[in-house]
Amino acid sequence: MKLHSPPLLARFWVAALAAALVACSGGDGPVVGAAAGAGAGLEVVAVKLAQVPRETAFDGVVEAVNQATVAAQTSGRVVELPFDVGDYVEKGAVIARFTGSEQRARTEATDAAVTEARARLAEAQLEFDRIKDVYERKLVAKARFDKAAADLASARARAEAAQAARTEAREGLGYTVIRAPYSGIVVARHVRVGEAVTVGRLIMTGLSLEHLRVIAEIPQRHVEPLRKHRRARVILPDGSSVDAAELRIPPSADPVTHTFRVLVTLPPGEHAAFPGTLVKVAFVSGTEPRLLVPANALVRRGEVTAVYVTGDKDRIDFRYLRVGSPIADGSVPVLAGLVDGERVATDPIAAGIAYKKQTAP
Repeated sequence: MKLHSPPLLARFWVAALAAALVACSGGDGPVVGAAAGAGAGLEVVAVKLAQVPRETAFDGVVEAVNQATVAAQTSGRVVELPFDVGDYVEKGAVIARFTGSEQRARTEATDAAVTEARARLAEAQLEFDRIKDVYERKLVAKARFDKAAADLASARARAEAAQAARTEAREGLGYTVIRAPYSGIVVARHVRVGEAVTVGRLIMTGLSLEHLRVIAEIPQRHVEPLRKHRRARVILPDGSSVDAAELRIPPSADPVTHTFRVLVTLPPGEHAAFPGTLVKVAFVSGTEPRLLVPANALVRRGEVTAVYVTGDKDRIDFRYLRVGSPIADGSVPVLAGLVDGERVATDPIAAGIAYKKQTAP
């Protein structure tokens, strides 16, 4: 009698073990488990129908909520520009400094005027108190009392005017130092060190990356579902997505384009998006049943998308799919190629190796 070679015996016992596993399972495997047969050791997940948001995607442009150009509020010569284009600036940091000799001299003059005005006010107050005491004893005419009261009021007004002039002068001196209104990135610098500037001259432009929003032009037929659900997510250039913190839908459409300029605000923080870049905005317009597969189970080869499916007797099949855009949790809806209950391998690399062994002659 001819004996089987060791390789044939090994294949025999593997087949017997696979048959035993299939018989014990009764054909209904768990949602996540190990496939038998050619896919022994593979982790699989059963495809199930789920209610997912129905989304309509539109192109949008990212812009910074906080973006401003700082201008000079006094005249002088630029002596310091600590930051240049692309630098990160903390809120309150000095971004420009001007010469302030003229403003400083004006401040000193107003300080002196305030001191003089207060002295005159104190003198007028003493004179008024003296005349009032004499007048109450009916030792002086009322005209003298009225003149003392008028002199006191005039001295008080001059003191207030001097104080206001000093406040204005100090404001002007403070304008020689420009500070960042918020933390952000320098976009443009409009002056150079040594230049003379006047009131209104543009100094620096900056924006904050912590507060971003997306502007999307929405056709009028899609606006009502947006108003009803008021939910959206922004699909970033790296493929990830973030839920919108706020939607601002204008009450009327543009009379020329007949579209609604919707503002989609991103939550505060750093995101993989920059002002001026194009992104997709997926607006929720309802719900619909879809088969969902994990994104890591997909095999992408150029324009082709597929998965490894374990079927009867745990045979592995390579199945082409038509899929939609990933939903918020990262799962991918299947539009065609799978049915409810089929099992797909969650590790396409290991499944590909097992598939090649299965199809090898």
